[in-house]
Amino acid sequence: MRSKFNFKLTTIFWVLVGVFVVIVSDMLLIPTPALRVYLLPLMFISWAAFFVLGLALIVLIKKRKAEEPQGWLKKFLLLTGASAVGFPVFVILHNLVYGLFIYFFGQDIWDKIGLGGDEPFFFFLATIVCPLGFLVGAVGTIVLFLKKRKRQ
Repeated sequence: MRSKFNFKLTTIFWVLVGVFVVIVSDMLLIPTPALRVYLLPLMFISWAAFFVLGLALIVLIKKRKAEEPQGWLKKFLLLTGASAVGFPVFVILHNLVYGLFIYFFGQDIWDKIGLGGDEPFFFFLATIVCPLGFLVGAVGTIVLFLKKRKRQ
């Protein structure tokens, strides 16, 4: 049973890393807007897969409280999954808070409070904290996977 669990865990982790690579390449490597229009469905599918796989990783780890993974591996895997789930959530919250403030307080609310026209808190979480958290979790998990393989 343990090996089946480890297989599911590692499969979900590696697919999540692969989807992250697809998302980053979609954002950075496709320069023309004409080409981006054709790849828009791929972008939405990859973001949905990223969210679902992150959620699956968290659920799979939380379901196995006393068994593997334990220690640092568990922490890195949870960080990876939480960052994958957190990114779309914080993007939605950023846009929701931005829109609600404009709706209730007017177009110039962000200039009045000195934030320069945008809601910064959820934007910072979505664009800086979650990608860095994902990278730290993924690199830490890969290092621990390699250490474990070397010991065996």
